[in-house]
Amino acid sequence: MSPSTAFGIDGKLDAPDNVTPIFLPSQAPELNPVENVSWYPRQNLLSNTVFENYDANVDAACEAWGKLIDQTQRITSIGTRNWAHLGQPL
Repeated sequence: MSPSTAFGIDGKLDAPDNVTPIFLPSQAPELNPVENVSWYPRQNLLSNTVFENYDANVDAACEAWGKLIDQTQRITSIGTRNWAHLGQPL
């Protein structure tokens, strides 16, 4: 199986000249900005915490996501990849 087959690309993609597709390996979540954003609350807002029960865990997770949602600049910085711009200005 060729890499293009693994990604489901059959060469029939008709993209504009100013769009450069970047194919990420399927087993590299660290390259996916969404994965990095989802890890931020776990590492910075929920780490080293012991919860009394399931409801306390859910409440803390909701509060952590709420704090992150209020920090749009942080989300942008977590999800931005300089290598992904390929000559396009940031």
